[in-house]
Amino acid sequence: GNTPVNIRGKRILSKTGGWIAAFFIFGNEMAERMAYFGLSVNMVAFMFYVMHKPFSSSSNAVNNFLGISQASSVLGGFIADAYLGRYWTIAIFTTIYLAGLTGITLCASIGIFTPEQERCDELALLLGNCKPAKHWQMVYLYAVLYITGLGAAGIRPCVSSFGADQFDERSKDYKSHLDRFFNFFYLSVTIGAIVAFTLVVYIQMEHGWGLAFGSLAIAMGISNMVFFVGTPLYRHRLPGGSPLTRVAQVLVAAFRKRKAEFSSSELVGLYEVPGKHSTIKGSGKIAHTDDFRCLDKAALQLKEDGPDPSPWRLCTVTQVEEVKILIKLIPIPACTIVLSLVLTEYLTLSVQQAYTMNTHMGHLKLPVTCMPVFPGLSIFLILALYYALFVPLCRRVTGHPHGASQLQRVGIGLVVSILSVAWAGLFERFRRNYAIEHGYQAIFLSQMPNLSAYWLLIQYCLIGIAEVFCIVGLLEFLYEEAPDAMKSIGSAYAALAGGLGCFAASILNNIVNSVTGDKKETRPSWLSQNINTGRFDYFYWLLTVLSLINFGVFLYSARRYKYR
Repeated sequence: GNTPVNIRGKRILSKTGGWIAAFFIFGNEMAERMAYFGLSVNMVAFMFYVMHKPFSSSSNAVNNFLGISQASSVLGGFIADAYLGRYWTIAIFTTIYLAGLTGITLCASIGIFTPEQERCDELALLLGNCKPAKHWQMVYLYAVLYITGLGAAGIRPCVSSFGADQFDERSKDYKSHLDRFFNFFYLSVTIGAIVAFTLVVYIQMEHGWGLAFGSLAIAMGISNMVFFVGTPLYRHRLPGGSPLTRVAQVLVAAFRKRKAEFSSSELVGLYEVPGKHSTIKGSGKIAHTDDFRCLDKAALQLKEDGPDPSPWRLCTVTQVEEVKILIKLIPIPACTIVLSLVLTEYLTLSVQQAYTMNTHMGHLKLPVTCMPVFPGLSIFLILALYYALFVPLCRRVTGHPHGASQLQRVGIGLVVSILSVAWAGLFERFRRNYAIEHGYQAIFLSQMPNLSAYWLLIQYCLIGIAEVFCIVGLLEFLYEEAPDAMKSIGSAYAALAGGLGCFAASILNNIVNSVTGDKKETRPSWLSQNINTGRFDYFYWLLTVLSLINFGVFLYSARRYKYR
């Protein structure tokens, strides 16, 4: 069944797991997120300023890297659930992650891996007159970058599930512990992001690219040691064998019996093994449901099946229900793809807006690349006030013990994200008109001293609040609703949605550029490099419309969903 075991696969006899074990796991996630956001905010600039790639192609290259690293998290979830278990998957892929970060550090530190930097000032960069990187230099950079992405793909779907595994399902406080765990887990993600957007950016500005990327490698190395130190404390779940094989067996068996009738005289009944335990290692039995009746045919036991049927002809009810659950879960994370798209666009669009505005806070001038830290700070604040303010208020309205159900929290996040992009469109219209009226239309790299970049905090803070509610609610929803032996694949759904959001951002940018711009007629696109002649406000309105449509689809899907 799903009884927790120690690292040797033996039944646990001593006290293990709990919050102490979970905090060892938080450290690993904090370092992974620090590296992820450190690369996302710095790699575009590194490719532009050091490798001399055009800004647009650098941005698309990084978006594709982020998308592939998140989308391939399904591979990490599959390996963990099928063969290695979550602990060993994290242990192996976190080492791969460290190797990739070390390779990136070498690229930024050793001159042979970068093109010549002589006679390459900012004007030469904008005019494209700097000597570009050699083919083999870019191949090396992409190789170590995607090694890092492979490491992230193995870690991301396992860390939240492995942390949640540390709590005893039989405890009366299990639901409360799980709810708080996912909030603390996302808090560790946020701390990693804040460090990436502040300390790493500071190191890069003061000490160069080599030390900036090196700090990410050092943080990952320390977190690896902390993770391994906690090994005696961890509770483990046995891998249940290949989930893809079990899914394939259900589909094949259902197809082979597609003509069989539920009222047939040859019918013995729906097949399930006797006793309390299922045949799937790491999983309890799952009760039959009436959804997707066509799949039930895989569990139809006919007289012709005999006493020892092939699993490709006859599957247990639990095996069929696993497939049903995976299918029923898909619409919910799919509805967060647009939020991921918006978050990806904010990483570049809001920074471009900030370049044209005054970033002074009193006598302190903040670097533009530090601006994405403000969503992280808003997330930190919301999580700090969550149990003191939000839960009691919502409990009065909803009657739910945790203030709101998991799907209600996802819905709240999507609504707040709509408000964020709508405000962004309104403010960008004001910013653009201000730039034109004050003669800044052509000089888009000059800051407007009387227009503060801190007006962007409204959209940043709103998107941070949206992220807290949507992503935390989604992670908890997927962990609780996924089949016992497929928890990592369930968590990978969230990462897959994030990856698809990155790809969708690149695709949407290309479509908007091709449809709205015309070089022959010298008509700039909405996403023109000169933000003052482009129409970022129209683009934000487009994101608002997409977000509204997406929320309508979510409402329909959430109303139809039945919790296990």
